Order: sequence, then C-alpha cells, then structure tokens
Amino acid sequence: MADAGRQSFTDKASSAMKPDSQKSMTEQVGDSVKGTADSLASTMQPQKSTSQQVGDSLSSNSNENQGSMMDKAKDMLGMSK
Repeated sequence: MADAGRQSFTDKASSAMKPDSQKSMTEQVGDSVKGTADSLASTMQPQKSTSQQVGDSLSSNSNENQGSMMDKAKDMLGMSK
C-alpha cells in the first residue's frame, strides 16, 4: 500500500504494462505528470513506510543522486536546461 500522497503501486504497474506506442498522447502526458509528482512527493517525504521504501526501490524511485528541489520543480514545469 502506498503512503498518503503517493501514486498507488497498482497505478504504476498498470501504466508500466501498457507500451507507450499503445497510449494516447493524453495518457503519455498524464503518466509523465504523475511520475514527476510522485518523485517529488518521494523526495519531500522524510519517513516512508517499509512497503513504500520497497516500492520505491523496485520502481527506481529511491531518489539517490537526484538534483535539488529547484531542479526538480524546473523539470516538472518544463523549464529545465
């Protein structure tokens, strides 16, 4: 079970199961926005439940070697370099 404010594991899995080539542009944009928001929420969440830590490590969302919060905000808004 995902922590409050985080994307559910089933949503992540169902999104990952469908190839991008079969998704509409709206679905692709939605997936990108949800993924970025979930990554930001992960970074801002100081303490995670054990299940969330496992889910993040499996989905490569552990936020190791990630940029600053300002960089993430710029990326989310499409203002990156």
